[in-house]
Amino acid sequence: MRLALDQGPPTTGGSAVALARLNRSAGTAAAAGANLLIAPEMALTGYNIGVAAVRAAAEPLDGPMIAAFAEIARRHRIALLVGFPELDPDGRVYNAVHLVDRHGKSRATCRKTHFYGAVDRAQFAPGAALATPVDLDGWSLGLAICYDIEFPELARAQALAGVDAILVPTANMLPFTSIPTRIVPARAEENGVYVAYVNYCGAEGDFTYCGLSCVCGPDGADLARAGDGDEMIFADLTKQHLAATRATSTHLADRRPELYGSISGVKGA
Repeated sequence: MRLALDQGPPTTGGSAVALARLNRSAGTAAAAGANLLIAPEMALTGYNIGVAAVRAAAEPLDGPMIAAFAEIARRHRIALLVGFPELDPDGRVYNAVHLVDRHGKSRATCRKTHFYGAVDRAQFAPGAALATPVDLDGWSLGLAICYDIEFPELARAQALAGVDAILVPTANMLPFTSIPTRIVPARAEENGVYVAYVNYCGAEGDFTYCGLSCVCGPDGADLARAGDGDEMIFADLTKQHLAATRATSTHLADRRPELYGSISGVKGA
């Protein structure tokens, strides 16, 4: 599977502008042989845009934003994973990403579960469960959003569920460059999975995004790494690489869950 990661500045001007970029990027990625294009967190609207703007832009899964990006997938024959504000029937708004396949068919939605700082807490409701792994072209994919991947329990749960790769749209700002450079490679290596981490560059409100989008192999090594500017990077995932790495990196098999009970307890349960 060939992944394309579209690192660019956050959207200004609304979802029409974001969809126009997505259409161009999908064409570029498809022409380069990519099977799946991944865009950053809240790519269709921008992330740090304020409570009122998020609520005004939020749409249900059957809304026009999702329909438009599904049409882009069909047009270019490429799967897309894109972030957007999801409006639930009960009125809550979630920080979500949605996956469609190359036929534009909806395959999965992931709601962000872990919140850092005031922006998420003000703008969104937290997801109530981890995303269920989804099969795409014979690959088992786990989904997470930004801060989610900084929790080792989440990545380990995905690995134990059998995923081959964890895909992470993000909106990570300065000074937190240690996340893409240290934590993301560690999550890949300690779980024997690919991790694709797709960030913004440029500024939005009082945030300056750090770029550094990357795809790390199951050994933790970079397969692709962006700088701090507007660019698309590509990485090829293979089952052979996955199998060879897992043959010698046996963290999952060597676990001793009976020793870890204290970290999985829930207060008040």
